[in-house]
Amino acid sequence: MLHGETVHSPLPQDLPWFQADHAIFFGVLYIVLIVISIGMGYCIMKSWWDCRSGSHTDH
Repeated sequence: MLHGETVHSPLPQDLPWFQADHAIFFGVLYIVLIVISIGMGYCIMKSWWDCRSGSHTDH
């Protein structure tokens, strides 16, 4: 990657990890996306499990 060239793809194998600004930005971005995905996955699985186990009561 040449100096001043833009990133063409946000995939990990296409990033210039040797440049500190790219490494920090995309590292934090991927960590945040992973944490959000884990949280959403937990909520979806918990909702599905609660529906399957019949723990909801009708009012």
